[in-house]
Amino acid sequence: MSARDRILQRLQSQWIASDAGDPDLAVHLDKQWSGDERLDRFQQMIESVHGEVVRVNRKDWSEHLARICAAEGFERVLVGAGEVADQAAAAVSGEVRRYDAPINEWKGELFSNIDAAFTSTRGGIAETGSLVMWPTPDEPRLMSLVPPVHIALLDGQTIGNTFTEVLTEQGWATQMPTNALLVSGPSKSADIAQVLAYGVHGPKRLIVLLIQD
Repeated sequence: MSARDRILQRLQSQWIASDAGDPDLAVHLDKQWSGDERLDRFQQMIESVHGEVVRVNRKDWSEHLARICAAEGFERVLVGAGEVADQAAAAVSGEVRRYDAPINEWKGELFSNIDAAFTSTRGGIAETGSLVMWPTPDEPRLMSLVPPVHIALLDGQTIGNTFTEVLTEQGWATQMPTNALLVSGPSKSADIAQVLAYGVHGPKRLIVLLIQD
């Protein structure tokens, strides 16, 4: 028996011994907010951990993106591929960098010369104020993990009440991605002296363009 099998066997035996049974999903499904309440709850929760939310309309989000980049002085903005990325690239006045090469070919530039990255999202969670992201070849996971500022476009209609609701409605059980990211605010850590600090590793800021119509 391998070391992995021994570990799994111990975990399984502990679960059986605990007689835990199946989890009560009703506890996680009884939290319901209306459409506007859901958006407000999401914004309240993500702002409580230093996330920033800008309410936008479906037709003008790219204009808000352009104003943010200009006001913040972002000279080099990273975008992926696809229709939404093309809209973002057209709006940004500074230099646009595409994630169009293997990471080993431009690692230095990604870690040192990108001011902000723009990505789409798969949805959000109102209960916790979290973004749901499934990285793809068009938008690799490093886009939301490395640049100092992460700008994310979130359609308010894709915000679920709870994580359990999102798992069910998006069918995670049948199409789980290689990587699934839940992003709740900028990077943070309490490793040193148990003091919570933001921007320690990863984006120092998270700006969410929240489509509300």
